[in-house]
Amino acid sequence: MLHIVNKSHGERGALASCLRLASDGHSLLLIEDGVYAATAQGAEASGIAAAAGRLKVYVLLPDAQARGIAARLAPGVTGVDYAGFVELVASHSTNQSWL
Repeated sequence: MLHIVNKSHGERGALASCLRLASDGHSLLLIEDGVYAATAQGAEASGIAAAAGRLKVYVLLPDAQARGIAARLAPGVTGVDYAGFVELVASHSTNQSWL
């Protein structure tokens, strides 16, 4: 399953709910303001760092670049472009957007 989160971990509880319910081996894609959780500091504060061993964590690089954080991604977070976003969606039989 691919989980997609577009809100900042400081703004809403969507990411916390996602991390609580996601199963081992699932994938997580952070987009829009959700990318703030992909920085080293954000990963610790949001729970991404603790979940990185059991989830595959991705960040949409154009969104991270637009917010000036692309160079500060946490270890274990993989950047993808728009084609990579499409590939992630297409390669997972189910997708869940967290609002």
